[in-house]
Amino acid sequence: MSGPCWLTGDDPVMTTYHDEEWGRPVIDERGLYERMSLEGFQSGLSWRTVLNKRPAFREVYADFEPETVAEFGPDDVDRLLLDARIIRHRRKIEAVINNAQALLALHESGGSLARLFWEHATDDLGPPPAVLSDLSGSTPISGDLSKRLRKLGFAFVGPTTAYAAQQACGIVNDHLTDCPFRAEVEAERAAAIAQLGL
Repeated sequence: MSGPCWLTGDDPVMTTYHDEEWGRPVIDERGLYERMSLEGFQSGLSWRTVLNKRPAFREVYADFEPETVAEFGPDDVDRLLLDARIIRHRRKIEAVINNAQALLALHESGGSLARLFWEHATDDLGPPPAVLSDLSGSTPISGDLSKRLRKLGFAFVGPTTAYAAQQACGIVNDHLTDCPFRAEVEAERAAAIAQLGL
């Protein structure tokens, strides 16, 4: 059973993503890095486009293992710019590599992407969204997350991209009130916050 939310038409890839993944808590470093990268690629484009290219993204970016991607150099950028299976945008490609390096630097300093993202989990966002027009493209909280990420050297992580990543990773629950998955996602979100000790 698919929820209403932002789904339009009969697209099994989008339906599966909405029902099984969107808003479900992501607390592992690789998973958060992947979602942040994909949301950066989505900027200015359709999420359907990004989702359909995700298998190719995972292949060319070594399943978004930051230790591997951090070693990519100019030849890898050139290779990726020639790969028609992915979104060929130089700044976005370079941002994914840069962000792998920033993530490793964050780890070396004793930090984690999970703690950074999930410290911004809050229930102080007003009433849950009832219709699509209730959803915002960004919030003051995503603006703060964006500033902290950029201060740590991350790129292509503006407030809108940060908010989309928060939505995708369950840090906020933006399933609409009549979505059949909202309560389930909210319970998983509470469990993730408890697991992280926040």
